Amino acid sequence: MSQTNQINWGIIGCGNVTELKSGPAFNKVPDSALVAVMRRDAEKAADYAQRHGVPKWYSDADALINDPDINAIYVATPPHRHEAYAVAAMQAGKPVYVEKPMSVDLASCMRMREAAEKTGTKLCIAHYRRALPMFLHIRQMIAEKKIGEVRTVRISLLQPDKSSVITQTANNWRVDPAVAGAGLFYDLAPHQLDLVQYFFGEPLKVLGLSANQAGLYKAEDVVSGMMHLPGNILFTGQWCYTVDPLLQEDIFEINGSKGRIRFSVFHTEVYVLADGKEETLSFLPPAHIQQPMITKVVRYFLGEGGNPCAAQDAIGSMRVMERFAYG
Repeated sequence: MSQTNQINWGIIGCGNVTELKSGPAFNKVPDSALVAVMRRDAEKAADYAQRHGVPKWYSDADALINDPDINAIYVATPPHRHEAYAVAAMQAGKPVYVEKPMSVDLASCMRMREAAEKTGTKLCIAHYRRALPMFLHIRQMIAEKKIGEVRTVRISLLQPDKSSVITQTANNWRVDPAVAGAGLFYDLAPHQLDLVQYFFGEPLKVLGLSANQAGLYKAEDVVSGMMHLPGNILFTGQWCYTVDPLLQEDIFEINGSKGRIRFSVFHTEVYVLADGKEETLSFLPPAHIQQPMITKVVRYFLGEGGNPCAAQDAIGSMRVMERFAYG
């Protein structure tokens, strides 16, 4: 990308995630503007542009990528299209911010990283919880040994088929392996497993199993995994998306030699037990949940900061997910 003092964005795939979580933030971050959106359905693209005050819309991705007014691309399509659009944008010399999961499998993610290296173009992955105050505070508590030396980490995400945590769409593409890989596990676990890596580093050993128990769709609906993390920390995790509603839980638990940190990745409270005292910390999420991350991405694209989530970071969590889901 040539020297510039403002990032002018084009969005490829202006679906549900861009309505509130990300799209409006591009116009609220300093030195950033949303210039154009693209969706294959021209009527929906035009509607999105009209409702959000976006100057241009396209139904063809190449046309948006080659628009001279655009100098950065946000890829927010279903995962099976991430690679093609991201690579095309990087080959056009435009830095890319791509939704999680980075792609549908590890090989695709590695090709995307290779394209970034070959073209010398910046690539950042939307593991946006890395920029939220709640998770930054948790990371700081771990670093400061608030609960002593970390011994174990446990994740348990048990949800019924119809859950507020699970995004519902008309065509239910999130449970189509051809579109999204290992179903809801690949949709939701990236948020959790990226945080494991952000807090503790890449694992030393990974083991996993998965199955389709309920037969509601082709993708896996239950996954279990174990990891040996740096610092001699042991991890266990379970994910199931077809439990009775009364059994649902969303737990991320870090146990240490002197206490415990327990929270939900999809909610806003953190429960800390340290020095024999229990404390509840509450965090107010931003109106647009990706705005803190987009702020960091803009600074990175302008050459004023580091990459808040590089391809290698996302490859690390994808490698874990692939091992958990496929052995």
